[in-house]
Amino acid sequence: MAERGSKGKIVGASKGAFPLLEKILGPADLRKLPVEQLPALAAEIRRAIHDQVSKVGGHLAPNLGVVELTVALHYVFDFSQDRLLFDVGHQCYPHKLLTGRLGMLSNLRTREGMSGFPEPAESPYDLFRVGHAGTGISTAVGMARGDTLNKEGFDPQTNPDGRRVVTLIGDASIVNGVAMEGLNGAGVLKRQFLVVLNDNGMSISHPQGALAHYFDRFRLSQSYGQFKKQAKETLKKLPGGSVLKEAYHAAGEAAKSWFHTDKIEGGWFEHFGLMTIGPIDGHDIPTLVSFLREARDCDRPMVLHVKTVKGKGYEFAEKDSSRFHSPGAFKVVNPDGENVGELQQEGCRVEIKSEGRSFTAAIGDIMLEQMERDPRIVAATAAMPDGTGLTRALTKYPDRAFDTGICESHAFDMMAGLAKTGWKPFFAVYSTFLQRAFDQAFQEAALQGLPVRLLLDRAGLVGGDGAVHHGFCDVALLRTLPGAVLTAAIDEPSLRAAVEFLRTCEKSVSAVRYPRDVVSERFSSRPCPPFELGKARCLTPEFAGADADMDVAVLAFGTPAINACEAAEQLNGVLRVGVWDARFAKPVDVSLVTSLVERGIPILTIEDHSIVGGFGSAVLEAAHEAGLSQAVIVRHGLPDRWVLQDSRARQLAEVELDTPGIVRLVAAVANGSASEGRDESRMRVRVTPRATQHKPARR
Repeated sequence: MAERGSKGKIVGASKGAFPLLEKILGPADLRKLPVEQLPALAAEIRRAIHDQVSKVGGHLAPNLGVVELTVALHYVFDFSQDRLLFDVGHQCYPHKLLTGRLGMLSNLRTREGMSGFPEPAESPYDLFRVGHAGTGISTAVGMARGDTLNKEGFDPQTNPDGRRVVTLIGDASIVNGVAMEGLNGAGVLKRQFLVVLNDNGMSISHPQGALAHYFDRFRLSQSYGQFKKQAKETLKKLPGGSVLKEAYHAAGEAAKSWFHTDKIEGGWFEHFGLMTIGPIDGHDIPTLVSFLREARDCDRPMVLHVKTVKGKGYEFAEKDSSRFHSPGAFKVVNPDGENVGELQQEGCRVEIKSEGRSFTAAIGDIMLEQMERDPRIVAATAAMPDGTGLTRALTKYPDRAFDTGICESHAFDMMAGLAKTGWKPFFAVYSTFLQRAFDQAFQEAALQGLPVRLLLDRAGLVGGDGAVHHGFCDVALLRTLPGAVLTAAIDEPSLRAAVEFLRTCEKSVSAVRYPRDVVSERFSSRPCPPFELGKARCLTPEFAGADADMDVAVLAFGTPAINACEAAEQLNGVLRVGVWDARFAKPVDVSLVTSLVERGIPILTIEDHSIVGGFGSAVLEAAHEAGLSQAVIVRHGLPDRWVLQDSRARQLAEVELDTPGIVRLVAAVANGSASEGRDESRMRVRVTPRATQHKPARR
């Protein structure tokens, strides 16, 4: 892909590949185009996104589905002063390309290029870093109120040049509790406020719950078809009139009669005090522009319901939009296996690049095994059946496996209810999304002593999704809960053993965390011992004995143990390094810590989690409570700053959790010069001399 030069021009091999898009250095250039050219521009945007995502991975289907809608929004509104807020944000690629970032697309989801989510550091057109669903309406309400208080808000009478506010949200995201609260706040605004509902009948997979069925019935209703037809006829008759006002009133009675049939009980958004228009075709740019121009100047809160197709423009993405929601790199090949770039002929197929068996695939198999063995196990996911590995469980055990939709808080409380009635609930959730249900973990599970078991996928650094999705604080949050039991897996056998251990936990919240990564085969030939509460596993048997002497003991929580073993091998002959799979962050293996401290052996704790409040902090606290010296304990984890988008491998190297980084850390600990400080300019551990500590003589 081409790069944008210092003057904003496209240079490189792809120059001229996108003749319209390459001229769009900002939305002002877009608005110079006649409406008739916008579909051609949309086609170029769609192709640019497809071409780059096929090379490096990223969010494909969500972005393909909003191309025309995004073009129309930027064509009608001036977001250099108006406000555009995204809900979730994974559908922002077209927005970024229209705001001068085509040259960053070639490095999509890396530090050098374009983030896959809105990023204010990239452009003033991005207002919030956002990656969680449901927040867009509430932040938009806040900006609308702030602009009004600043006397900058749009008012057709007193301030016609003021700021408008628009938020874009999907039909699956809008069921989130925060979105409901936002709608409740939006309905009392006495000013322009536009919610664009992108209704594609999908979240990552199919939306769940009563509201999803509401939209399904809305789209299928014969009355809705009559309403849409009448609105379209009205638009044809009023080329120069107030399109929205006349269309709304001319078709209003049809809409009103439909809203109050036995099929649908009331106009759902109108109960919140928001005028509702649509659905309209989200891929018909002239219609979108017509409606948006009128919505732009409306003086009351409004919902514009837009129907789109997720994955639009590429048949493989339309037919399997869950699989192509956020694929890895992929290629289209013909029956002979030749890469043809796009689906061009019958028999072509799409192959998604795979780097090996993932922890997510492993947990999918493990949960099927557990649910077959134990008929009291139930499982849930919050709109992530593929991402958490529960797709097959949902199919095989539809009465015991549930997809709640984008409702983590509800899912957690539901699992607490299942625990209260004697079931064994497992909630599979991304670590980053667990944050949304912490109150439920506290109030409805831990406080009640109810055993809700958490399968924490995407724990630690997540790669290209960046800061909005890192699972960096699950340990810090959950270990505050009395009775909680927190584990981590290092590979598939240990993940299987951890899940079996969790199955027997009956007193409080328990969890196993594992990364977005492939499972290591390093210890596949060794038997994996069962998990014992609060007991670590020595991965270097030569140092397992109570009398074993060594230069450094590494206590690793989770998959950093694999890199620590590789580091120990590289240091063999130079330093004697013992490595333990800590297994538990709560409770910590106090007997192991006591043995090491009393022998004066330096301890290095490492974890793919924030150094603030994580496993290392738990070890320090355990040593303090046991009356042990903490002087020989050095912690290492994710730094107290944001780690931005890049490959997971590069992120681990940046924070010195890769093998070379751990080699340096172990050497520093061995010579007594390790420090937990960080030189942010170098983004690596700062090694400074530490005060000499008296150590007991080693045996």
